[in-house]
Order: sequence, then C-alpha cells, then structure tokens
Amino acid sequence: MNTQVNNHKYHLFRVYLWTLSFLKPYKLILFLLIFCSLITTGAQLVIPKIIQFFIDETLTKEYTYTFIWLLILVVFLVILIIIFLAVKNIVQRSLQEKASRDMQFSIYSHLRKLGFAYFEKHPIGESLALMNTEVAALRDLYSRLLPWMINNSIFSVISLTLMSIISWQLSLIIIPSLLLYYIFGPYLEKKASEYGKLTADNRVKFNQKIYESIASLYDIRASAVESWDLSNVNRKNRQLNQSMIKTIWYAYLRGTNRRMSYYVGGIAIIIIGSHLTLTDELSTGAFVAFLIYYFQTMHILTSVVTSITEQRVLMDQAERIYRFTRIRPEVEEETQAKFNNAVHGDIEFEGVFFRYPNGPEVLKGFNLFISAGQKIAIVGGSGNGKSTILKLMGRFYDPEKGRILLDNYPIKSLSFENLRENLGFVFQETYLFGTSVRENILFGRPGAREDEVVQAAKAAFAHDFILQLPNGYDTLLGERGLKLSGGQKQRISIARMFLKSPPIILLDEATASLDTVSEKEVQDALQRLMQKRTTITVAHRLSTIKDYDRIVLIDKGKIVESGTYDELMKRRGAFYHLSFGEKLEKEDI
Repeated sequence: MNTQVNNHKYHLFRVYLWTLSFLKPYKLILFLLIFCSLITTGAQLVIPKIIQFFIDETLTKEYTYTFIWLLILVVFLVILIIIFLAVKNIVQRSLQEKASRDMQFSIYSHLRKLGFAYFEKHPIGESLALMNTEVAALRDLYSRLLPWMINNSIFSVISLTLMSIISWQLSLIIIPSLLLYYIFGPYLEKKASEYGKLTADNRVKFNQKIYESIASLYDIRASAVESWDLSNVNRKNRQLNQSMIKTIWYAYLRGTNRRMSYYVGGIAIIIIGSHLTLTDELSTGAFVAFLIYYFQTMHILTSVVTSITEQRVLMDQAERIYRFTRIRPEVEEETQAKFNNAVHGDIEFEGVFFRYPNGPEVLKGFNLFISAGQKIAIVGGSGNGKSTILKLMGRFYDPEKGRILLDNYPIKSLSFENLRENLGFVFQETYLFGTSVRENILFGRPGAREDEVVQAAKAAFAHDFILQLPNGYDTLLGERGLKLSGGQKQRISIARMFLKSPPIILLDEATASLDTVSEKEVQDALQRLMQKRTTITVAHRLSTIKDYDRIVLIDKGKIVESGTYDELMKRRGAFYHLSFGEKLEKEDI
C-alpha cells in the first residue's frame, strides 16, 4: 500500500515537472518575475523595521527631521512596491498566456497526430473538455499558484530571518502555532483536494453532455425528447454543483482552521511579548514589528501549504493531459520518402489482414490489384470491410499483416502529406465549414485562383445553384452547411476534388443518403471526376456501378467474386443474388 502511495506521489511529481517544462522557453521572463518578487517582498519587509525605528527612536525623542525622512522613505517604498507590482503582474500574465498557449497547442498537435483511429474511439466532447476545461484549470498554475508560491516562499524566508534577529524566544511560538494548524489542516486539505478533483471530473462530464445536447439538437427535437435530454443535463449540473459546494465548504473550514492557529499564536506572542517589553528585554518598536511580521508570515506560511495542496489537485487534472500526451498514435510516419515523379495510380493490396482493436478480424488475406485509371467498385454486406479498405488506403489505420503499394511504393514508406495529397476522398456525409461557399471549395487547394474555383464548381455541376444563393460564392453556409441540401453538399465536395485534382479518387457510398433526383445530379458530377483517374468506390446502390471496369464482391474479409457487371450477372452467383435482392427491395418501395 505504501509503495503504491509513493509511486503515485512520484508520478504526480513527474506530471508537475512536465507542466513546468512549458516555462522552459521563457526562463528570462521567469527570472524577471522572481526579481520583481524579491524587490516587492524586500520593500514590504522593510516597512515594519521602519515602524520599529520610528517607535523606538523618533516617537520618544521627537526628532522631526528624522520623522520626515522616514515618511519620505515609506512613500518611496510604497511607490517602488506599486511600480514593481505592476511590472510583476504584467510579466506574470505574459508568462501565463505563453505557457498555457504552448500547452494548448501541444495538445492540439498531438490530437492531430492521433488521427482517425483515436476519434473513432473517443467522442469529440471528451477532446473539447480536455482542450478547454483541463488547460483552463492549469492556467491557474501559471497565473496564480506558482508565482504566489515563489513570492510567498521568498517572503517567508526573509521574514523568519528578521523575526529571529528581533527575538528568538518569540520566534519559537511559530512552531506550536504550525503544529496546531496541522491537527486538522491535513484532513481538511485532503477533503478539499478530493472534492476539488471530483468537481473537475464532474465539470468535464457536464461540458461533454452540453456539447452532445447541442450537437444532437435536431435529433432531440425531431424525437420530442427535450424533457429527457434536459433532465440529463440537469442531473450532470446537480452533480457538479453538489461537488462544488462541498469543495467550497471544506475550503472555508480549511481557512478557518488556518486563521484560528495563528490567532492563538498571536495571543501567546502578545502575552509573552508584553512581559519581555516590561522587563526591557524587548523594545516596544521591536515588539510591534515582530507582531506585524508574525501575522504576515503565519498567513503566508499556511497559504503556501494551501497552495501546495491546490497544486496537487491541479496535478490530478494535469495527469489527464499528461496521460493523453503519452498516447502513441496507432499509425505513425516511419520515413519521409516522397514520390520522385507524378503518381501513375497503380494500387495493390498484398495479403492484407486487419482487425479493429478488441474486434473480430475484418480482412483476411485480402489481395487486389488495380491498374491506373481503372474504376473499381467494392460491394458486399455490412461489416465485411468495404469502408475499411478505403481507411487503410488513406493510412487512417495500418494492416496487421501484408502491405499496400501505390505505384510499387509501400504506402508506409511515404509521409502522410505526400500520400494523402494524391488521394481524393468523397464520403457519404460531407463536412462543410460555416464559412463562404468559395472558402469551402478552396479547402481542396487553398492557393487556387478565383477562375479555378469557378471552373471546379462548373465541373461539379455546382456553379448554377451557387449563383442562385443570396450572395453567390460569398454566401455563408452556417454550421456544417445546413443551408444546403444533401446533393448540393456533395457537389461542393466534388468541386473540392476537381480543384485538388488527385490521381486517385476514393468514394465511400457518396450517394447512399441522397434522393433519386439528387443522386442523378451527383452521379453526373462523379462521372466527370472519375475520368482518367483511378477510382475505388464503396457502393451501396448497385445500379450506380454498371459501367465500372470491375466489381469486387467481399464477404467475411475476402473476395468471393470479381468481374464486370454483365459478367457477374451471367454467373448468377453471390453478386446476382445481391442485385436481385436490391431489385425486390425497389419493387416493394
């Protein structure tokens, strides 16, 4: 048990060092922050000594000029404190923003590296909560807790030294005061930490639920389940509020315990200090200065302990980010090789085996050669690996065994950028950004000219409907392109591909969710797009692939039939029965 606790502490210490590593590029700023803290702390600690001198030397002897010079000195110190405090706050804010910015960018970069495989297993709300809630919490470390601890540690060391010089007897009272604090302090700190961590967890869950509720708004309203969704949101919100109230409650108890400990010590100092003053072992000014130092130091010492506890709570949150940054991508770039010439378009799958994590085997020794310029359709029942083939081609996943070649290059030997700039994906559901039509088409090739954008739209049969929009190519589409129909979205997606002009086109049931009229329009655009390009189509409607060079029927991860539409129909095998089933389905409709 002790070993586990020690290991956990060591792990949290490693997490803490990791969070501090984001300050490394800004060492000069950190040193400037420490320097400003030294100046402000030193100036603040000089003031009680001035009060001591004023009471012992000036007040009793009525030295007017000395009083004036002391007053000038105090004013100077106050101005110095104000100036360096302002500089410290600016430096502190700069350090906070730069460190948290670097952390956020680091997380985002790692999120991009994890790629498709990660997002299929983790909801978007979880990633957003990580980016927003956890990073925002760690900003508190850079903005408040760390600078506060640096400043207060410096203050405590200097103050304790001055107190020992004034009276070592009175300084000993700090020990029982701190011991009194530790009677209940660790328990209250622990409970505050536990509920602080619970609050952080509940906040992540609440934010994730809010995102899901907003993202599924149309489905919720269409199904008339607003009350059900609202009750779930309220439940998460109540859990968050309850844990937050308990956190605040223990935080107040912790503060009360802290104040009680140094007030008891303060009473002891007043009693003993009065005796030392009456016996001339301690001057009145020194007694007053010691009291000021004591209350300041005890408040700061206990605050340092609180700060350490709060940082430990933060480390529980930071641990999530730390663990996340240690996740290795399932697909990694092994080399940075590039094609020496333009891609021809030959594709070959050699003995490919693949399974999803914790799932059954999807592809079992899959072999397929596609000549450049060929149009290949992949058909079969659900769960037989059709879409998986496209994912493997784009290296969203890697095969367990076997390899995939592009123009005789193993695609694992290519950089992601070099591979994917030669592939054009058109998915069943097209994602459109909430910007203008023009910018959505430019997504295919951001540096394209205006005339190239228009030509791409015309090639995709999208130009005419774009001109009918309120502002033509400058029309804002709203989130996910909600102002457009399914067919219009797909034609925007195809216009992107015309602009990108990749040698290989991968279509994943691009017309499956469209009505008959929209499907005809999109098919016309796709026919243009596929000309003289290697094309792999995962087909849902068999009627759309009659003119393909080859149709490949997959069952249980293997090819069971392959040939042209007419050849397969003449064989009256599995494809024929699949096609016959589709015809019956249409007749029933």
